[in-house]
Amino acid sequence: METVRLGKSGLSVSKLGLGAMSFGSPSWRSWVLDEEKARPIIKHALDLGFSLIDTCDYYSLGESEAMLGRLLGGLIPRNEVVIATKLGFAMGKGPNNRGYGRKHIFEAVDTSLRRLRTDRIDLLQTHIWDVEAPIEEMVTAFDDLVRAGKVLYVGATDMPSWQFAKAVYFARHNGLAEFSTMQNHYNLVWRGDETELIPFCRSENIGLLPYSPMGRGFLCGTRRNTEQTTPRSRDDEYTLKWYGRAQDAEIARRLEDLSGHYSASPAQLALAWVLQQPIHAPIIGATRIEHLDEAVGALKIKLDPAHCNELQSMYLPRHGYQHK
Repeated sequence: METVRLGKSGLSVSKLGLGAMSFGSPSWRSWVLDEEKARPIIKHALDLGFSLIDTCDYYSLGESEAMLGRLLGGLIPRNEVVIATKLGFAMGKGPNNRGYGRKHIFEAVDTSLRRLRTDRIDLLQTHIWDVEAPIEEMVTAFDDLVRAGKVLYVGATDMPSWQFAKAVYFARHNGLAEFSTMQNHYNLVWRGDETELIPFCRSENIGLLPYSPMGRGFLCGTRRNTEQTTPRSRDDEYTLKWYGRAQDAEIARRLEDLSGHYSASPAQLALAWVLQQPIHAPIIGATRIEHLDEAVGALKIKLDPAHCNELQSMYLPRHGYQHK
């Protein structure tokens, strides 16, 4: 698989990243795969050339990281895989078991390192953002982790543009570890970041790692509108919360109409559209081997400019900052 360099950093990753939210414990979410079922999917992804694996301490409450720690060592040399994880969401009841204070950041990273069975995290990212986060304290703590060798690169996920800019410029002007990536929610029916966040990241040469490029399955032609036909759709409150508008369904229907023209699935067309935007490496999820093959197939699809313009013109903007 083609590799891309993340912005101005020296870190190169596969053109598609594998999201690990689907791997961990079915007791956390019914559609999550246990280790026996996840192993062949992870192995197939590595065989296809996926080098970026994106997880989070919150996924399956740590079991996603722990599973990757158990599996990756037997599947691929450590220097051939880029392990990205995230922190920030609640991992306990106490007030210091969440957020971006120094205490939680250090404890979360040490715990993730133990779970992942590695001595460094290649890319550490914020997760669920807190608009009251102490940005200067967070950036300084990230820098200390980089200097200690526990983290190689730092990134963020879903922040208001003005707060991300504050973090970027505080790090830069104080000689601290700069942000190399932004992992943002982005697809044909969720494009609010085109206004500020994406242009800012492009201007500052920050790598863009969009997640949910197929709208958590909404753009796959299998469960539009109120149809809930997969385990995830029945156990994922965010899909209809985020993509339940009539105009979103119209875009999903148009993708299905175009699938015959391209001899490709709606999911492939949705992913191909994201790949043709000014981004670096979309994060895709998979619960079956076919999902991986389908995603790799999208790398070969080039949407006609007229079809891109049509799909884009159908988008109905949302108002205000949209967060996870």
